[in-house]
Amino acid sequence: MSLINTTIKPFKATAYHNGDFIEVSEATLKGKWSVIVFYPADFTFVCPTELEDLADNYAEFQKAGVEVYTVSTDTHFTHKAWHDSSSVVRKVQYPMIGDPTRQLARNFDVLIEEEGLALRGSFIINPEGQIKAFEVQDLSIGRNAAELLRKVKAAQYVSTHSGEVCPARWTEGASTLKPSIDLVGKI
Repeated sequence: MSLINTTIKPFKATAYHNGDFIEVSEATLKGKWSVIVFYPADFTFVCPTELEDLADNYAEFQKAGVEVYTVSTDTHFTHKAWHDSSSVVRKVQYPMIGDPTRQLARNFDVLIEEEGLALRGSFIINPEGQIKAFEVQDLSIGRNAAELLRKVKAAQYVSTHSGEVCPARWTEGASTLKPSIDLVGKI
């Protein structure tokens, strides 16, 4: 069964955020658009490049009304240590959730059980707590925050424009489509 349009499962976790430890739950995500980005582990190789890319694009996510959460199976203490010791990760202003019990990784079906690590999973969640889009990748393939933001904006657009869909490579302000019998075979 696909996770698309399912409601996120209940959870409670601790995150490192702007110098503090905060509690995050499914209730925290409700009422606004959210992106949850799973990555394998702190103090690794591809992961800091992804977190930096998200940090560099964080203002654009915020401008779109989206909160970003990153998650690994490390603890929130490890997130703080990495944040304090890495100039790249120090750029991070979004919450970094610790998932040492692997509950979140299991809930989102990204846990590699035998390794205790999460795959690279990106999830777009609407204000009602439903997963509207997700992408899961092998550990060796880094992601692009600008593409994730484009997908968020497309999900936001179609959520407020009933009957319209966003074609491939759609960007904010571009034309959309209104599916009908008249369009069949003409695109």
